[in-house]
Amino acid sequence: MTKKAAKKSVAKKKTVSKKKTGPEKKPRKKVSRKRKSELTAKELIFFRELLIEKLKEIIGDVNHIESGALKSSRQDSAGDLSSMPIHMADIGSDNYEQEFSLGLMDGERKIVMEIYAALKRIEDGTYGICEGTGGPIPKMRLKGIPWARYCVNFAELVEKGLATEPDHAFMDESELDDDEDTDDKQEDSDDSTVFFYGYDDDDDDDEDDLHEIE
Repeated sequence: MTKKAAKKSVAKKKTVSKKKTGPEKKPRKKVSRKRKSELTAKELIFFRELLIEKLKEIIGDVNHIESGALKSSRQDSAGDLSSMPIHMADIGSDNYEQEFSLGLMDGERKIVMEIYAALKRIEDGTYGICEGTGGPIPKMRLKGIPWARYCVNFAELVEKGLATEPDHAFMDESELDDDEDTDDKQEDSDDSTVFFYGYDDDDDDDEDDLHEIE
């Protein structure tokens, strides 16, 4: 009788343990969030005004170049001989100046588009974030090129062909913080690609830059 009672007590303990074991919890899905700017509201206002000032300056230059080109073409079409070059050297010089002006105008227009994109990033709260690494762009670089999309190191990699410009505006935090994905990419890539994913831009002078901005 004693042995049977012992067996029953063991069975009861197993039953209790089963009740404690609840259904397995499903792993939480990672929420993909966009990295936000680390700049203060005062800094964003400063850079916004800087972008608008540069935009006005460029638009004025482009309008001046366009008006000069139109005036020159009208004189040529009207047969105005007073402004026509006489020597072949003068003709070559005029052609060079015209090509230079057109190239400058095209370059200025590209900067205008970049400025508009930078203003949009300020509205979205992503201004000052490198679109290649996901890290912050140093304030000194933004002061020099306020429409910059990349930090200096990533921009150099792009120029050297060691990194490609991303199609999207910026990486998700889940991509940057996922250790497993990062390890896999580093194992199958060269040093430059490792630099692309693991790079953390040095911004030791941020506090000094902030005082200069203020």
